[in-house]
This record gives sequence, structure tokens and C-alpha cells, in this order.
Amino acid sequence: MAGKRYTQVTTQHTKVDWALFIREVVNVQYPDAEKSVLVLDNLNTHTPAALYEVFPPAQARHLMEKLELHYTPRHGSWFNMAEIELSVLSQHPLSHRIADQAELQRQVETWQQRRNQKVVTVDWLFTTEDARIKLKHLYPSIEA
Repeated sequence: MAGKRYTQVTTQHTKVDWALFIREVVNVQYPDAEKSVLVLDNLNTHTPAALYEVFPPAQARHLMEKLELHYTPRHGSWFNMAEIELSVLSQHPLSHRIADQAELQRQVETWQQRRNQKVVTVDWLFTTEDARIKLKHLYPSIEA
């Protein structure tokens, strides 16, 4: 993975916000990329259907062809890459009261630039075997 993050501050978390953000990532941030790999949480707005609800079918299809979406496990926020980044963000620029959305956007952009300059990545050490042990209660048990 590239170790890059791209942030956007919005007042809500709607399908429209997400679709516009995805269009920005594909067409502006990574226009020459064959595929962009995105790690997403399972928020109900983070779906391919949202792109088709917001954009004409041809545009939505174009965006989807340029994306490879990976969703974090619903029951595993403790090993979720996005949660790790949000934790770092909340410990630094978001650790105090922020007056307004413009100031929040400025501070988040500054944090993003610093993290991207350092090329901070997540060393993924959690294996399938680890998941089977830690998340055993989520797997169905079949009795013979």
C-alpha cells in the first residue's frame, strides 16, 4: 500500500458525501492509477450502490472499475487500519476544542500532509490463523 491518506471534513456522512469523495479520489488524487485500493469500514454509505444513486450509470461504472474495495471486519475495530489512523488523529490535532469546521479542515489537512510526508504505513501482522483464534465466537460451529 502507498501509505497515503486523503481526508475530507464534512458536516454529515451521507451517500452523496461519500460518492463525491470517491469521485475526487479517482479523478483528482489518482487519475492515472489503474486501480485504487481502498480500505473502508462498513458504514452503510460506503457502497457501490451509492455511486449509482448519485451519478449516471456510466460514470458510476467508470469509478467502480478504478476501485478495489476492501471492508474491515464488522467485529474487529481493534485491528482496523482506519481506526488506528483515527486514533492518531484524535491524539494530536483533535485533542482540544476546535472553533469551527474551517479550522478543523485546516488542522486535519496539516496532519494529513505530515503523515503522508512520513509515508506512515500500517504493518499488517494479523493472520487468518490469528483471526480464527481471536474471532472464534463469530465462526459457525458445525456438529457432526
